[in-house]
Amino acid sequence: MRFQDGWANSPLSWVMDTLGHVQLARMTTDPGLVAAVDQHAAVLRDTIPLDSETLGDYVLGFLDELRERDWVFVGELDTAALRLTAACWLARELGFLGGELPA
Repeated sequence: MRFQDGWANSPLSWVMDTLGHVQLARMTTDPGLVAAVDQHAAVLRDTIPLDSETLGDYVLGFLDELRERDWVFVGELDTAALRLTAACWLARELGFLGGELPA
């Protein structure tokens, strides 16, 4: 995953397309991934209000920091990828994926 032009226009949508859909599908058969994502989702629940705008803003800031650090998702579920997967999972579970994604 590299940061292509336009990622900041809709970062949550970009994360869903880039890694979210694949990782969320993996959760149906990987209990270890479910546990790890659940831990990251708990951190998000404790850190930010869970509304679509705030979650989108969080993802934007998190991705911007990752971009500045030259982070690249290469398929390995490191801490950053797990946090992004948790944000995608929360967005799906909270019904934020029905239409246009926030931020």
